[in-house]
Amino acid sequence: MYEKFGQFIDGKWQQSSDNSTYEVINPANEEIIGHASKATPVDVDKALKSAAKGLEVWKQTPPWQRSYIIRKIADKMREKQDVLAKWMTLEVGKPFAEAKGEVGGAADIFEWNAEETKRIYGQTVESRFVDTRVHVYYQPIGVVAALTPWNFPLVLSSRKISTALAAGCSVIVKPDVITPGTVMELIDICRECGVPTGVVNLLSGDPPSIAQQLISSDIIKKISVTGSTRVGKLILKQAADKVQRVTMELSGHSPFIVFDDANIEKATDMAISAKYRNNGQVCISPNRFYIQESKKDEFINLFVKKTKKLKIGDGMDPSVQLGPLTTKKRLNEVEELVETTKKEGAKVLLGGKRPSGFNKGFYYEPTIFDNVKDNFTIMKVEPFGPLVPILSFKSFDEVIERANNNDLGLSSYICTNSMEQAHRASELMETGTVAVNTPLVAIAEAPFGGIKQTGYGREGGSMAIKDYLNVKYTHLGIKG
Repeated sequence: MYEKFGQFIDGKWQQSSDNSTYEVINPANEEIIGHASKATPVDVDKALKSAAKGLEVWKQTPPWQRSYIIRKIADKMREKQDVLAKWMTLEVGKPFAEAKGEVGGAADIFEWNAEETKRIYGQTVESRFVDTRVHVYYQPIGVVAALTPWNFPLVLSSRKISTALAAGCSVIVKPDVITPGTVMELIDICRECGVPTGVVNLLSGDPPSIAQQLISSDIIKKISVTGSTRVGKLILKQAADKVQRVTMELSGHSPFIVFDDANIEKATDMAISAKYRNNGQVCISPNRFYIQESKKDEFINLFVKKTKKLKIGDGMDPSVQLGPLTTKKRLNEVEELVETTKKEGAKVLLGGKRPSGFNKGFYYEPTIFDNVKDNFTIMKVEPFGPLVPILSFKSFDEVIERANNNDLGLSSYICTNSMEQAHRASELMETGTVAVNTPLVAIAEAPFGGIKQTGYGREGGSMAIKDYLNVKYTHLGIKG
């Protein structure tokens, strides 16, 4: 399946300089999907030179022309929705319907940035001097290294690529080895839609070595990375040597708070949607469930009942809501965390094992815990799987303090029918995003990102493009 692709450099697909490849595995059946091209240091150098040349073309391209091309990419993505979704289901394991939803969200991001490229507003400041003028304007920062993970390969690549293009930057995208085909298909759409040679490049292969070589280059002026906090810290240290601009969206450990005035039917629907999307392999997945004491039993009973109805299986089956975990490593780590949680004293209400009837595939049952305490490992380590620890709380102040007692601050979820509690809780949560009575967090028109050790910078919304631009101020004397 990967033969028509490879490395995308200088506007064309090509095999790596030594023709080396690596296997890509379907997590639903553990079969080899195909062999993807593996970049060498020679390929990375070629991509850097390509992007440098592409930058000179793209930054001179008028914004309305850039906008036209970016919007064309959005339209083409929608046209090829099934093709892109199939790639994701095969590589990630997520259900096909869910993958189609991701395609729609990714296309929306390109559409949003197609408009943003026309709205890079400068500023005229009143000068203190009668014979001078003060102008502030924005210019593309340069070549961008876009480092994307496997869990949402299309949305996360689209955020970085489309924003870079909107700002007038060229970009080198490095997809994860688990999901190269999804991103390759996106890059091919960019090619089809007339992105000039060298403006968009792709390097497929070993993430650490490619990232290190990109970051060490003087050509790269900006890095956008989505990944774990551990990886983010390593990249930040490397970027410091070149004083490169960095946007980081790293690990999350989101609290899900249900107050006693909430509609429990809606709260459990919200929890099902938010928690089990991509089988919990989501940085904004709710991972710590705090239910007010008087509603805890009602929430648990209804949540368990609804979870039992979710069908596990191959994502290509339209009746499936829960696909496999994406890798054998992820499956092993989820199993280990479940065993640790049980040893620490938690009670398993549902799941806690691999489902029966599957001889192949990285499947694991959605698992719900009771009798969990704040000091358990699962309350500190991001589960990144379908694991649900449920705790109770007595008061508003208590739950806010407990929910904020974590080094990560990406997202939080609030369920309440009180306008006062909704406002107070959202203002007090130490997270970059808050969802009140809705499972939706990441949308094209809103700034997405975290605080604390979840990173900094924002993707999405009108703020994101500023991270891809340099600010220039000119003090202009009008008398020569």
